[in-house]
Amino acid sequence: MRVELVAIGTELLLGDIVNGNAAWLGARLAEAGIDVTHAVVVGDNIDRIGEVFKVALARADAVVVTGGIGPTQDDLTREAVAQVAGVSLVRDAGLEAELRRRFTELRRDVPEMNYRQADLPAGASAIPNTKGTAPGVRAEVRGGVIYALPGVPHEMQVMFDDTVLPDLLARAGQPAAIVNRVLKTAGMWESAVAAAVAPLVAELEAAGNPTIAFLASGGQTRVRITAKAGSSAAAEALVAPVEARVRAALGSAIYGVDDDTLDVVLTRLLRERGQTIGVAESLTGGLLGERLTAAAGASDVFRGAIVAYATDLKSALLGVPAALIAAEGAVSAACAVAMAQGARERLGATFGLALTGVAGPQEQEGQPVGTVHIGLATPAGVLSRSVRMPSDRPRIRMFSTVAAMNLLRLHLLGSAPEGSQA
Repeated sequence: MRVELVAIGTELLLGDIVNGNAAWLGARLAEAGIDVTHAVVVGDNIDRIGEVFKVALARADAVVVTGGIGPTQDDLTREAVAQVAGVSLVRDAGLEAELRRRFTELRRDVPEMNYRQADLPAGASAIPNTKGTAPGVRAEVRGGVIYALPGVPHEMQVMFDDTVLPDLLARAGQPAAIVNRVLKTAGMWESAVAAAVAPLVAELEAAGNPTIAFLASGGQTRVRITAKAGSSAAAEALVAPVEARVRAALGSAIYGVDDDTLDVVLTRLLRERGQTIGVAESLTGGLLGERLTAAAGASDVFRGAIVAYATDLKSALLGVPAALIAAEGAVSAACAVAMAQGARERLGATFGLALTGVAGPQEQEGQPVGTVHIGLATPAGVLSRSVRMPSDRPRIRMFSTVAAMNLLRLHLLGSAPEGSQA
């Protein structure tokens, strides 16, 4: 089963709105084991929309369309589907009555223009919309099928999950159950993760089920294992040995599974041990503290944060010796360790975790952009990690918070591997 995605709206071409629907749909279809071959954006022009539909239907089995099914004059998806199918639009009495009922509940008159949403290409069926007024359209066209959905994400997502995806799976003859297991890693770049499990990937490619995919974002890499079978239990049985081998290959780099996040895992580890954390930040400007307070129950383990962005405040607020800064610099491993010690002492925490570095756009103290030093103060002593982060200022700051949290996680587990990114 090959699927093509089409997003309709001139606002998407002009950059007024980001096409997040394509990313969401692509992920959902990939999870279901359905191939997405192309994703196209077209403006609000009926002839161009029609041409896109014709091309998509010639190279795919199904086309999922988002946008252009509202009530206004520039909502042309229904008309374009009818044009490509060579049929006329027909007013659906049931949809018209439903529109009238919804507006009556809101104590509003139905604008005449809104009744356009009750029009369907002849022979097409409506896709229920429980979150909005615009029903979707399912039409058999040129040997394929077009599913037209609203561009509003929360409406589109429910309609896709409830109606479109089950219909696609039935058409594809896909197995009844698909199980995904996502193993989340930190401290290894995507290429290193892929290299570590390369032999397993090569074995699985020959069989085709289960499959492994790598997804990198935010300084972390996810390893997604997908299996298809006649039942959930059978699919789980296919996933289990693959998961075991991935875990063996990646070891402590794996911090969680499925919905786990690094902050949640770290909060859980600290709570289990009855320990607390205080942080000191420079280049991240409070981002580390924000991440550590995102998890429910953070108040049990998080003591506070001191954002000492200016160099003089590292001494005034954290007690970093001025002589140390003069000798080593504010951007140094020694300064990061001293900041961590200051955070631990002043915030009364079990652990002090600190970040200093250069987020850019210019170097500092002769240190290149992307230089990051992490300090960790523990009841038994101190340790540090110095890393070089790639990319731009926002990503350097984001990657730095991940690396700092991961250093503490590895310390708590007693498994900080030599040469790890963290």
